[in-house]
Amino acid sequence: MKKLGCVLLVLLLVSCKTKAVLNEGKASDVLSSEKIIQNHYNNKIDFSSLYIRASAKYKDEKQSQNVSAEIKIKKDEKILVSIRFLGITMAKALITPNEVKYYEKINGTFFEGDYASLSKWLGTDLDFQKVQNMLLGKPIDDLAKGNYTSAIVEKFYKLNTFENQTEKSFWFEGERYLLKKQEINQPLKEREFEVNYPNFQEVSSTYLPASLLINAFQQAAKTEISIDYNNITFNEDLSFPYSVPEDYERIFIK
Repeated sequence: MKKLGCVLLVLLLVSCKTKAVLNEGKASDVLSSEKIIQNHYNNKIDFSSLYIRASAKYKDEKQSQNVSAEIKIKKDEKILVSIRFLGITMAKALITPNEVKYYEKINGTFFEGDYASLSKWLGTDLDFQKVQNMLLGKPIDDLAKGNYTSAIVEKFYKLNTFENQTEKSFWFEGERYLLKKQEINQPLKEREFEVNYPNFQEVSSTYLPASLLINAFQQAAKTEISIDYNNITFNEDLSFPYSVPEDYERIFIK
């Protein structure tokens, strides 16, 4: 669980440039799931690259750590994350459509593989596009391809589906239909994965999360990741250097 949490922290850090938090609307009119989905996808996120800086806190049953991160995204191609503590690079991850590479300095270990292990742990098929969507405050699934029920729960529009013993839920605010929460729940396996987006900001005419809260539950274990967004720059010419230091030991996620 600890190693999975470290990999998850690398994958899920994101930030955006400090702006005023957007006002959000309450869900009031009863809408079909199709209309809610259409309204959400009207919010376009168009870029070639993003350069991101973030601060985050990782907590599980054994430890709590505060870190900073540098994230580079080349849209639909690759994501490079560097995690730093007191200015020292402690971990790096290179994520592409075909594989995930990760190393961390404390234990001198590295991981290389596809998305199968992480998908099994999260209880849903995971791929590059879904990871990228999660970073941008978008649903991990293509909602246009699913069948959902819709309801107003408290002040949000909620879409819900249940298939293969897995329940997936998505909540949206009522002004711009921005994603507020997405949740994957597997009761029989005692697994739950939840991503909350408390606030959004407008950056270069684009709506991005202002903060990100992640909770992962697996039986008696719980992992929490809270992220504050500091700065983001669009469409720079970025490099993606990655190499595992010598003498690091390869690990395998079970």
